[in-house]
Amino acid sequence: MPAEPWRRALGVQRAAFALLFLATSVVALAAVAVIGFVIVRGCGALSWAFLTTMPSNGMRAGGIFPAIVGTLELVGLTVVFALPMGVAAAIYLTEYAADNWLTRLVRLAIVNLSGVPSVVYGLFGLGLFVAFCRFGTSLLSGSLTLAIMILPVIITASEEALRSVPKSFREVSLSLGASRWQTIRHSVLPFAIPGIMTGTILGISRAAGETAPILFTVAAFYLPRLPHSIFDQAMALPYHLYVISTQIPNIPTAQRYGTALVLLLLVLSLNVLAVVLRAHFRQKRQW
Repeated sequence: MPAEPWRRALGVQRAAFALLFLATSVVALAAVAVIGFVIVRGCGALSWAFLTTMPSNGMRAGGIFPAIVGTLELVGLTVVFALPMGVAAAIYLTEYAADNWLTRLVRLAIVNLSGVPSVVYGLFGLGLFVAFCRFGTSLLSGSLTLAIMILPVIITASEEALRSVPKSFREVSLSLGASRWQTIRHSVLPFAIPGIMTGTILGISRAAGETAPILFTVAAFYLPRLPHSIFDQAMALPYHLYVISTQIPNIPTAQRYGTALVLLLLVLSLNVLAVVLRAHFRQKRQW
């Protein structure tokens, strides 16, 4: 008799594990199916000329080199603007700010900003950076808009990473006479870098694949040249894919899927790079 509840609990546990495995398998299979479909349909369009030449004949021929460069520049500028600001905000909220109603309100606002649709960020960037600040439709306006969009993700992940560092690290550093900033810089921040990189990975993935924010702030419909400064317009892979899929008739299907495959590979490459950096810092700093 005493063994009966134990067997029932074990059966419930096994059923729960089976359901979790099934849900994970469905998600994994869906992702593999999408990636496989894009690879099969788009690999025929990939060539050195497709990746390194300018578009021509109204984007029905030529390559997508300006869109690749524009996407990389946008992502790079976005990280430059968002990462320092997000980490600084997380450090203040975690290490300096008091736990009161104002801090809790700020954290609630940050969480809510994560769920704002990207088109709203695009309209915000259009009103603030393009019109009010007079940056125009440019790389600067687009990257600032994307930076604001991914800030909540970076702040939230950085806060969790900073909280995961044991308090004993702070206590030992302070007991040895270090200031609070010296403690954060040398005893907390280095151990939080892997978690911060996680938030950066999520932010990069979202920034590289968004269309609505850059539609209003930076993306050019057809621009067969590279931008010369941060105040120039640029082509970008997400918007370019939207344009050739919906606005240009009689374009080869392989070219559409080829562009989608390049965007997918670009996002995956950026993620892999960030994961490698995170693993490097994680092995370097262990406790």
